[in-house]
Amino acid sequence: MSNRRSFIKGGVLGMVGTAILPKLLSPKIEKKNPNSNKGFPMVISTWEHGMPANVAAMEILKGGGKAIDAVEAGVKIPEADPESMSVGFGGLPDREGNVTLDACIMDETGNCGSVSFLQHIKHPISVARKVMDETPHVMLSGEGALQFALQKGFPKEDLLTEKAKKRWKEWLKESKYEPIINVENHDTIGLLALDKRGDISGACTTSGLSWKMHGRVGDSPVIGAGMFVDNEVGGCCATGVGEAVLKTLGSFLIVELMRQGASPQEACEEGIARIVKNQNYTDMQIGYLAINKKGEHGAYAVHPWFNYALHQGGKNRMIDSLSYLK
Repeated sequence: MSNRRSFIKGGVLGMVGTAILPKLLSPKIEKKNPNSNKGFPMVISTWEHGMPANVAAMEILKGGGKAIDAVEAGVKIPEADPESMSVGFGGLPDREGNVTLDACIMDETGNCGSVSFLQHIKHPISVARKVMDETPHVMLSGEGALQFALQKGFPKEDLLTEKAKKRWKEWLKESKYEPIINVENHDTIGLLALDKRGDISGACTTSGLSWKMHGRVGDSPVIGAGMFVDNEVGGCCATGVGEAVLKTLGSFLIVELMRQGASPQEACEEGIARIVKNQNYTDMQIGYLAINKKGEHGAYAVHPWFNYALHQGGKNRMIDSLSYLK
């Protein structure tokens, strides 16, 4: 299956990247990431729910396991946590009260799988893994994704918890939709892992913008937007307002910049520069994480207070990202 879904690498991208790199690396990039370390195995993920996710992923890596298994195991932790109201079970619903989920996963070979607009399944990342491993496709959506999940033995569940339902009913009183900053809890988990072999994989999963239009799909299930991996170079994942990431294919851009010589930090900063140059960024948060083959990482966001979890060198810790706005 992998050959049918492997991304084209080398020649063309190398030629294009060589031409565009000098234009993309803006003079604004001045700081190096003060928290950047080297070495692997390592796991990095978005937001505080990344801390327990990192632990689960690192357990697999420490045992000599593969990065692809680690990223899946890691993000399943917040997917199953009803207190994490932006991922999976307990996620805040759309404006009609439906919890709809998006997820993608990608391994070191360029093989990948994705689900979008999936309902009633607690672990969309594992359905995405099945799409990757057991179908000739990359993405399944909506009713088709649900049908596939049920055929593969995933139980159908009600993902709307009482806590989330209460929040939704409170919102219905005014039905005011303002997907600004992070007040609507659209803090996706994106997770990247570098295993003992030096192989990289990534995963991204979310219940998306709360109170969104029924049927809305963000960047999280889109390979190259919400997450992208090139095992020759590195990986990247995104969080925040997905529409802004989709418009720039941010994760692919950042990995391609690293291919052309940018550090993870430089690449993340240029990814944000693309957003603030052409979009109204003042009311929306976007954050990027990136790693390279050396075990170096970068992080950058539009606004302050984007934080991430890094498990490296035997320590799992939260770090505050640098940001465009201070």
